[in-house]
Amino acid sequence: MTVESQFNSIAQLYDRQRPSLIPCFSDFYGVAIDNLNLSILSPHILDLGAGTGLFSEFVLQKFPDAKITLVDISEKMLDIARKRFLSNKNISIIQSDFTTFKDEKQYDAVISSLAIHHLEDKAKVELYNTIFTLLKPNGIFINAEQIAGESDYFSRLYDQKWRQKVEASDLSKDEIAASYERIKLDKRTPVSTQIKWLRDSGFKEVDCLYKYYDFAVLYCKK
Repeated sequence: MTVESQFNSIAQLYDRQRPSLIPCFSDFYGVAIDNLNLSILSPHILDLGAGTGLFSEFVLQKFPDAKITLVDISEKMLDIARKRFLSNKNISIIQSDFTTFKDEKQYDAVISSLAIHHLEDKAKVELYNTIFTLLKPNGIFINAEQIAGESDYFSRLYDQKWRQKVEASDLSKDEIAASYERIKLDKRTPVSTQIKWLRDSGFKEVDCLYKYYDFAVLYCKK
């Protein structure tokens, strides 16, 4: 099953399941939004792998007049986003593979959450190079992501801790089984490796602002 078909099938349940599947949900998104510090009230923001628009909705709570472009390959996930932002004329929604997205204009910020870890390493590097070119000078890239451990030992530890939390949640057995099936598509990369790639892309400031086992918030400034 492809990433697109997996997320088409889960679209209607996606938002409801997030707090159960992300044990650190509030801090994970909270740190990302808290550090989206932009000097204008109506920034142009690009959300790659936007899904249902959950991350963009959090952005709008901080920047109500933001102009946000959402890009995702899953039509059914974007259907949720269209309903979510039905009355907001500042929202543009594009169904496309975000790895091939191109734009002549530049953005004040690029954001992504729980999407880039579905890419092979080579595609991640290419995407980071593209994101750098899509940003204005001093633009910010924030990636709220799932990552691998710095060794197999830590990757196994992260997986064990996550499964313990998920199985103690309010999700049904079928929902848990489906989540285990989805993570088979993951191609996670350690934080240290991604930080190097991002610096190599040209970003002058790069760091991991938050990490809870396999959930991390990477921050980059052009």
